[in-house]
Amino acid sequence: MTRLSVNINKIATIRNARGGNMPDVEKAAIDCETFGAEGITVHPRPDERHIRYADVRAIRPNVRTEFNIEGNPIPSYIDLVLEVVPDQVTLVPDAHDAITSNAGWDTLANKEFLTDVCRRFKEKGIRTSIFIDPDPAMAEGAAACGADRVELYTAGYAADYSKDREKAIAPYLAAALRARELGLGLNAGHDLSLENLQYYIETIPWTDEVSIGHAIICDAIYMGLEKTIQAYLSKIKIF
Repeated sequence: MTRLSVNINKIATIRNARGGNMPDVEKAAIDCETFGAEGITVHPRPDERHIRYADVRAIRPNVRTEFNIEGNPIPSYIDLVLEVVPDQVTLVPDAHDAITSNAGWDTLANKEFLTDVCRRFKEKGIRTSIFIDPDPAMAEGAAACGADRVELYTAGYAADYSKDREKAIAPYLAAALRARELGLGLNAGHDLSLENLQYYIETIPWTDEVSIGHAIICDAIYMGLEKTIQAYLSKIKIF
């Protein structure tokens, strides 16, 4: 059954815009779990424009479900992950100046680097997932790097969903099938929402986890955080 991991970066963005500690990011992580989230995701970036490295350290002892740290495996990020030891690490090739993640890894061109990073994390018992575009060849490359899972970058699916949802999901289904054949776990994330989430899970029901942040916080402005998390859970708990 698919699990919902709530990305709390945007809560940190609101806090950082004003300074101080409102909203409280640590409390938000605890509350998300209380409201039904089955994991907490953070994505610290070098400029700390939302989640800070200090937040990651503070949140870790409070997470009772699953803690997932996303990010580009630069040296400071690797050191943070090895110090905190989350349940899962998701390797994302975002540039330092990227507004948000905008592509998956080329797991073939970066095989040597990713293999070394996966090895270091797995030696600490951390499940390792590689963020990829919906391409079966990239799933094959991730398996060759020693990853445990892949996370499919779903921005393209979300962008095209309202035009032709069957066409939009076709490359994701192909990549997901190949990942399953290779014995890889399967995650998904980026621009998934209440509009497009259920169809994605209906089509690829072996998805282990979806990581959603921006849409949840946007919906929570109107619905409240607890009702929003419950609404997202209702879209994935369909079997």
